[in-house]
Amino acid sequence: MKTFVIAALLFVTAPALLLAQTTTKPKPKTVAAGTSKPKTAAPTRPALTPPEAQVETRANALTSNMQKALALNPEQVEKVRQINLVSVRSVESARLNYRQDVRKMASVIDDIGQARLSALKNALSPSQFDKYQRKREEKMGVPNAQGNQGNPVPGLPSQGE
Repeated sequence: MKTFVIAALLFVTAPALLLAQTTTKPKPKTVAAGTSKPKTAAPTRPALTPPEAQVETRANALTSNMQKALALNPEQVEKVRQINLVSVRSVESARLNYRQDVRKMASVIDDIGQARLSALKNALSPSQFDKYQRKREEKMGVPNAQGNQGNPVPGLPSQGE
């Protein structure tokens, strides 16, 4: 419960702390004779953040489903909830910030997914993680080794005949 309160406090105060920081522009260097002007970087727009209520709702739904499917204990539920909160927040931010660059967005979301899998592997028992992986692969349509791989060769009888 203490970690939840600390995490909630951190998430509430973090945006204010980030906005409170001021940035100073570096002084431009003088250009020596015979050299060209230094190039200035393109102005960056501020990073967009997703609505916190939406993030929490999705993370809680993910955690609830995992709790039911994997029989998580209370300690694991809190660890998984924190992992899901960070992942959902990161994915939603990536969707907002990279909506114009689909390849970059896909790359960032893939990295977030890999980091989430790694964190879940540490939070779950080996049997729970295996069960999670199997369900995830079923959902994503990954063929298993036992399934029929592709269509039979024309002219040859199929396995059922």
